[in-house]
Amino acid sequence: MHSVFLRSECVLPDRLDPCLQPIGEKWSVVEEIPALVFDTMIRRAGWQFMWLQDSCSRRGIGLTQEAAIRRALSRALKGVSKRFNAAELDSLQITEYPGFQIANVRIQTLQIQRHGSLNIAAGQHPLPVPAS
Repeated sequence: MHSVFLRSECVLPDRLDPCLQPIGEKWSVVEEIPALVFDTMIRRAGWQFMWLQDSCSRRGIGLTQEAAIRRALSRALKGVSKRFNAAELDSLQITEYPGFQIANVRIQTLQIQRHGSLNIAAGQHPLPVPAS
């Protein structure tokens, strides 16, 4: 629970080099660092760790719990908008049936970036503030 997933293009602050385990082609999981600790590490480096309102739930079926979870996570991560570079595992439920398992996962969309504005992260310039 509360694992952090990083898109392969995600840039992290200098000196922050967590151990990553690939999950599919475009995502990796940050190993052994829960989301709140990773958030603190990012903020101490002067960067932003933003929890967004977007979330994505998906199911996966497998002969084992691990296979069902892997499929559900893969499907959920594909549902994260390409605009955002990270996600957090928010909930996981396993239902066991004779001969197979169903995993239901929900991930929360995150954004890790140097700037405090999502517009800047998206390559857009913030709107100018009118003079009073």
